[in-house]
Amino acid sequence: MMSLNFAQISQDDLISPMIWKAAYGFATTCILGVAAYAGYRVGTPERYQARQHLNPELNDQIKKVVDSLKITDDQLINIMQILEEEMNTGLSSSTHNQATVKMFPSYVQNVPNGTEIGQVLALDLGGTNFRILLIDLHGNSTVESTSRIFVIPQSIMIGDGKHLFHHIAECLHEFMEKEHLLNTGICYPLGFTFSFPCQQESLASARLTTWTKGFNCSGVVNEDVVKLLQDAINEKHINAKCVALVNDTVGTLMACAYKDPSTAIGLILGTGTNACYIESLDKVGTWNGNYDEPKQVIINTEWGAFGDNGCLNFIRTKYDEEIDVSSINPGKQIFEKMISGMYIGEIVRLIILDLVQQELLFLSHRDIYRDYTTPLYNRGEFYTKFVSTVETDEGIQFSNTRRVLENIGIQNPTYNDCAIVQYICRQVSKRAARLAAAGLAVLINRIRKPHVTVGVDGSLYRYHPRFKYDMKRYMESLVNKDFQFTLTLSDDGSGVGAAMVACVADASPCKETRVYDEEIVS
Repeated sequence: MMSLNFAQISQDDLISPMIWKAAYGFATTCILGVAAYAGYRVGTPERYQARQHLNPELNDQIKKVVDSLKITDDQLINIMQILEEEMNTGLSSSTHNQATVKMFPSYVQNVPNGTEIGQVLALDLGGTNFRILLIDLHGNSTVESTSRIFVIPQSIMIGDGKHLFHHIAECLHEFMEKEHLLNTGICYPLGFTFSFPCQQESLASARLTTWTKGFNCSGVVNEDVVKLLQDAINEKHINAKCVALVNDTVGTLMACAYKDPSTAIGLILGTGTNACYIESLDKVGTWNGNYDEPKQVIINTEWGAFGDNGCLNFIRTKYDEEIDVSSINPGKQIFEKMISGMYIGEIVRLIILDLVQQELLFLSHRDIYRDYTTPLYNRGEFYTKFVSTVETDEGIQFSNTRRVLENIGIQNPTYNDCAIVQYICRQVSKRAARLAAAGLAVLINRIRKPHVTVGVDGSLYRYHPRFKYDMKRYMESLVNKDFQFTLTLSDDGSGVGAAMVACVADASPCKETRVYDEEIVS
């Protein structure tokens, strides 16, 4: 028993110094930690201490910056009233010349009914890429198409206009050669989707009023773009004739109407934005055609220019002003610059830069604050597709947001960095969706039909994970309760739609071409 007690005491004597050493070390660590924290509190400027909560919705400084984008319900109603007034100004013959929302008659009066047949070429020019299509309408609301995408180099987008149309003609020749359409003895009708503001003078004649979407080719404004295209086609000895010029919004409406006769509005939400709708002729003071049935015409609103006269200045932010001043068309397309895919990413980038300069973002990456080679500092480097990618993130992992931030030079971003960037993206997108919803609500309320289908196309609407749902939700509170609406994604509106216009034209060129084709075969 004694030996056991002795052993126990000896063991305790060995353990006690170890415990005391550990306790001493722990106490020393705590003292040093407290001292370091006290030194940090004394040495750190007060502005850093205030940032305990970087949750964007809890941080007053961040919220103040982003809240400048918010549009109240009362402001939205006011915007709708202003747009209605601007539309009436564009439709009146006495005020049309001074109008910013031009409300151009498209000269398309008939809509397809699904019985149209024939082969027709379509050319779709509306951005940095353009498409050429061969479309076969079977007459039972079904369509077959073959298409190819061609690139327009930046040098051509801002060069001589003749070079642009020669480039298009060369691509058309290449396409038709591959499809074995050259030298067939058939002159194929061509529908030309030209997605820029035009003063249309007939179905196959339109003068460009201004370039948008990054184009600025010389010698084209105020010229007949159909004639410029046809001249280039003739120079290449191509057996095709442009029989109809169509805006992409009109094409979107026509393509959807082929399957849904209640379609009365076409909307584009992509690189740019625009809308068209079916209007009664008695409301179109600028109409110079006949008044035979149907007494209606599709109006190309060109609503991207809404606000060019300053009527939207009360909702514009310093970021919108910077976008405008830095663009190739300052003072033009103000509404478009707040909504469309060409500008949303840049708005996000400018807000991020503002927060960086206020030292509210990327606090652990202060090395980038003066590193102007970082992609974040380069205009256009935060693409709108990045906005869509960021908004697909759910939960707290932010895997997509982290990947986007790494693409712009922010390596290993923190949780707070990701949360703030996502917050910015969502607020910019929500504002765009609210503005688009307000515009559509004006058109639906104006048409005054129990049910209207809206055909929609464009990359922003197609690929943004939230835009379509946000826009629809806002529309439901703005559209008159007596009217119902459906949003339908267009199946290749700018391509098939152009073919539809060609086939419902008075001359019915695609039907004649098909008959001629059958006669040659037999």
